[in-house]
Amino acid sequence: MQTFTKAQKAQLLKNHNDQASEGGIDFKPVVKLFTCVKGNATWLLTEMDEHGIAFGLCDLGLGFAEIGSVDINELTEHLGPFLERDSHFTATKTLSQFTAEAREAGGRIVT
Repeated sequence: MQTFTKAQKAQLLKNHNDQASEGGIDFKPVVKLFTCVKGNATWLLTEMDEHGIAFGLCDLGLGFAEIGSVDINELTEHLGPFLERDSHFTATKTLSQFTAEAREAGGRIVT
């Protein structure tokens, strides 16, 4: 499975460029990645630069969700077939709203 659809990749890149030029934008996540084997890690990503460094809310399956960056190339290299894209995910909230809900849920991302 591809990490992103063409439309998702284009939106992630656009969001990165918009954030770089305007700043302070609270985007809705574009894509949800997760592992269903080798842990319960989840990434809700809002933007990505041309080098594959993505930004979003990340929980490595330990219940400590935090906003930060992740190298998509390293992620796919290390997790390979264990990394999944949630093809049914459509964000209805902004990243800050997901973050607040994760705090209320004891650190776990709630989608």
